[in-house]
Amino acid sequence: MRVTMIVNGDEVTREIEDRLLLVHFLRDTLGLTGTHWGCDTSNCGTCVVWLDGEPVKSCTVLAAMAGGHEVRTVEDLAANGTLDPVQEGFMQCHGLQCGFCTPGMLMTARALLDRNPDPSESEIREAISGQICRCTGYATIVRSVRWAASS
Repeated sequence: MRVTMIVNGDEVTREIEDRLLLVHFLRDTLGLTGTHWGCDTSNCGTCVVWLDGEPVKSCTVLAAMAGGHEVRTVEDLAANGTLDPVQEGFMQCHGLQCGFCTPGMLMTARALLDRNPDPSESEIREAISGQICRCTGYATIVRSVRWAASS
């Protein structure tokens, strides 16, 4: 089937299998490998992208379902060579270790800060509760989001 969507501000049209997941469309068809593929069961959250401005786990969305919609990936966070404050916060506060969960965490954190520019620690923890990080213990991730909120 033919699908057309806006990805990171650009209209893309491709022929796809109707069963293709959005995560695989982004990575394999468009070459946007910043979105990681972890569990394929919606448990880990590493594949979070925005669909019409809302964070979604792209392993649970068919690419065909994104047709006619706007998708934003982690590749679109930095603008004109300048990191998004969330990206900068993760660097400044060591919010990542292995980096596997980072794209999903960044997209979730940016969505949170867009809705609530000054979230509490508990609000940050609730926002990222659908994502698994096996390296950091989450303290540095929370600190990173707080840093981004203050900048």
